[in-house]
Amino acid sequence: MRKPIGPEQGLERGITGDPGAPPEEAAPGRDATPLSTVVRVRSLLPSLPPAERRVAQRVIEDPEGVANSTITELAQTCGTSETTVIRFCRAIGFHGYPELRLTLATEAGRAQSAAGGRIIGSDISPDDSLEQIVEKVTFADARAVEETASQLDIKMLEQVVDAVVAADRVDVYGVGASAFVAADFQQKLHRIGRVCSAWSDAHIMLTSAAVLGIGDVAIGISHTGATVETIDALEVAKTRGATTVALTNFPKSPIAEVADLILTTAARETTFRSGATASRLAQLTVVDCVFVGVAQRTYGPTRKALEATYEAVRGRTVRPDRRRR
Repeated sequence: MRKPIGPEQGLERGITGDPGAPPEEAAPGRDATPLSTVVRVRSLLPSLPPAERRVAQRVIEDPEGVANSTITELAQTCGTSETTVIRFCRAIGFHGYPELRLTLATEAGRAQSAAGGRIIGSDISPDDSLEQIVEKVTFADARAVEETASQLDIKMLEQVVDAVVAADRVDVYGVGASAFVAADFQQKLHRIGRVCSAWSDAHIMLTSAAVLGIGDVAIGISHTGATVETIDALEVAKTRGATTVALTNFPKSPIAEVADLILTTAARETTFRSGATASRLAQLTVVDCVFVGVAQRTYGPTRKALEATYEAVRGRTVRPDRRRR
């Protein structure tokens, strides 16, 4: 078994669960959403060669500065050559550096306009007030959801929904922070009568995957796309004939090699909020889209299941006349 290196560093009440074409084929600058280029670069960062990765990191950290730099200035800042900058531009879907500069400048302007003329950084400094922390955290969270939605491949999402609707059984794998997302998805599907299990233990993942078959679906959730346990379980499920789905922030990561279908998020790391934390909202956004898509396709049975589960638990709340005074 392959061992990739890398850390995991409205229908009715209750439907929310509580009782992309590849970048190089995209047309950059066309119908672009704010910071869409930065999102694309961030998703491809781990798959780039070291020299191009330095250029990518510069684009991520200061897109407006890159837009105002010549190719020579950018190459010198990144300690690389102009040829490497050009290769980087082509790797992310641009014809050359002028097109990248123009797109970054346009997107920076749109982002500033959307923020009411303010550019809110997401990194927390030691001198920030609690009010600034709240502003930065909520801004970053909102951007994670917006950017994830903007880059989500709707055709791929539809295929995942189709597979889950037709599945006899669904397995969901995730460790660390991704395990919480897997458990949330399992609870949602279970509540509407879908046969679904969520596993975070490496041995149980493998044994569960080993008894899947044709017609079943296995979903692996990994922000980095390099979590060994999740990849191995998905690989076993694939060899058994199950349809495999990966949910990751990096579409060219190792998990993509064992996935039939790939859904991507667009989470960024910030101070005190590593990928393990920042990824969760983005992953939950995608999971909710899949769940609601499945619920919509099975409207009749879903409505009955939600009504039954609501009736089962509605008496488990404290009535007003029983509250302590």
